[in-house]
Amino acid sequence: MSLAHQPSMFDVAEEAALTPLAGRVVRHRLSRGAWVDHLPGWVTGSAAVLDVLLGDVGWRADRRQMYDREVAVPRLLRWYGRDEELPHPLLTEARSALDAQYAADLGEPFVSAGMCLYRDGQDSVAWHGDRLGRSRTQDTVVAIVSFGSPRPLLLRPVGGGETLRFPLGHGDLVVMGGSCQRTWEHCIPKTTRPVGPRVSVQFRPAGVA
Repeated sequence: MSLAHQPSMFDVAEEAALTPLAGRVVRHRLSRGAWVDHLPGWVTGSAAVLDVLLGDVGWRADRRQMYDREVAVPRLLRWYGRDEELPHPLLTEARSALDAQYAADLGEPFVSAGMCLYRDGQDSVAWHGDRLGRSRTQDTVVAIVSFGSPRPLLLRPVGGGETLRFPLGHGDLVVMGGSCQRTWEHCIPKTTRPVGPRVSVQFRPAGVA
């Protein structure tokens, strides 16, 4: 795969590394028991990880039924299960750091890593919550690490309300916890602005998708 991307002018480290989590993550308390943690620039040297993720890691183009026709999913997908080796060692390190940081909130480790590749501004994901499996009825935690050109993650309460906006890219971290997957929904909207590729890596516990 060949997708041109522009590194961040603020992230000039040559090797990818994690910055500390403790004491730096900002928690936003939402309604109905939901919360969101945000840490811009958690990963330094994030372009090195993006270079690997834009390579041949097994990206697939899915299709889905939309009313009376089948349409292409507007992004590429890759899913790593519990026993699969992640494509860059920093991602394994990131999962371990998240396990330690969110042990009290989650009570179990993150096991899967779902990845989405947004190739340009026309790739997107519609409003949704991660409600397949246990998260349909139970509180859980989903952690997202972003690589590449920033795109806004929007969140709003189920049923309507004020929309929150978190720009994510270049090693940024966002973590959705508590009842967030059931009582709130999130999306990555399309944009007409020229943007480069972005990869979203989502760490989830067992039985959550």
